[in-house]
Amino acid sequence: MLHTFVAIVEDKPGVLTRVASLFRRLNVNIVSLTVGSSERPGISRMTIVADASPTAGHRIMASLYKLENVLEVDDIGQYASVSRELALIKVAATPKTRSHIFELAEVFRARIVDLAPESLMIEITGVESKIEGLIQVLNESEDRILEISRTGRMVMRRGQHTSRVLDAMRVPAGDAENETATDPEPGIAEEADLPQ
Repeated sequence: MLHTFVAIVEDKPGVLTRVASLFRRLNVNIVSLTVGSSERPGISRMTIVADASPTAGHRIMASLYKLENVLEVDDIGQYASVSRELALIKVAATPKTRSHIFELAEVFRARIVDLAPESLMIEITGVESKIEGLIQVLNESEDRILEISRTGRMVMRRGQHTSRVLDAMRVPAGDAENETATDPEPGIAEEADLPQ
């Protein structure tokens, strides 16, 4: 089972090594790891997708909390969330096959970001299954994939769930509780209604 953890960490040397070493000690495979700056200076946001048993989530979270420089940990997989991934795909292209690749990119709502005499590069953003679908179609056709670069999953919870969000919106916590009493999951829309 895939677990998706978001860890808010201090932007200091050695944090990534500690996290990777923890997963090695727990004998848990990291499927993807994305790190970038957050909305707070000096704080980074780390998204970790790990393949572990369904019951291992709490153990992994507790172990992450014990690490130095880790401020917050959230197991996003159990909540309503939005997940996206970016991929760059370089495909061999001849004048005969180029128009076919342009059509495929349009169908998958991807963009051609680089065009060379013998290749072109496709940029695609979306859920993992959408990216896998494009790769599968390219492999089934005569278009030869030369190189793939993927960011890994980036995830964010939907709706108002943290005191930081409430503070940013300047909504008193008491009023927010009254709002959630009438609407248990505000801000949640169907996946089909959201742009890909």
